Amino acid sequence: MAILTVSRLYGSGGSEVAAIVAKTLDWALLDNAVVDAVAARMGLSVAEVQAREERVPSLVERLTAAMAMGSQEWASPIAAAKRPTDEQLIEVTRHIIEEAIVRGPVVVVGRGAQEMLAEREDTLHVFCYAPRKALIARTMQREGVSAEEAAELVDETNKRRDQWVRLHWERDRRAHENYDLSVNTERLGIQGAADLIVTAARKRFGLG
Repeated sequence: MAILTVSRLYGSGGSEVAAIVAKTLDWALLDNAVVDAVAARMGLSVAEVQAREERVPSLVERLTAAMAMGSQEWASPIAAAKRPTDEQLIEVTRHIIEEAIVRGPVVVVGRGAQEMLAEREDTLHVFCYAPRKALIARTMQREGVSAEEAAELVDETNKRRDQWVRLHWERDRRAHENYDLSVNTERLGIQGAADLIVTAARKRFGLG
């Protein structure tokens, strides 16, 4: 198998980089399609999956999920809703990614894939980052928001993603030792970052 995971700071353009890499290598791309598949499998709306993905649950939510397995009456009104837990969402995501892997080479963007597949040998793990100023500038351009709004979006989104990974996998999402290759998308540009990753993937997997 050949699996390339792309983790990214919000605003780094990591999704755009991954799309170019997948197209260049002629590999399948798993990005937003994962959300659609998870929603369909779990009977949820796409909007709900998007809202919950990479969001750290509150203490009350974690307690409710834990108590739902027991018989305590005080928990039953909340647990009765049978709202899927974040652990269930992660497990469904894992199955969807594994099903895609069986079909052939794949580029997986975010979704905790680097953590899920950390023990596999047939992988290349990539991290896309950029200085905060560049993250804010790209977000302003892409989302059409002010500098202040972009800064809040960048900081809060990256904070939630860091906390999500730390909570569920006890790993530091930004630690470079967790990756085979880290690329600065401000310095290299989107196309330059993609070209570097393609070269690394071809070497890693012995492609022509």
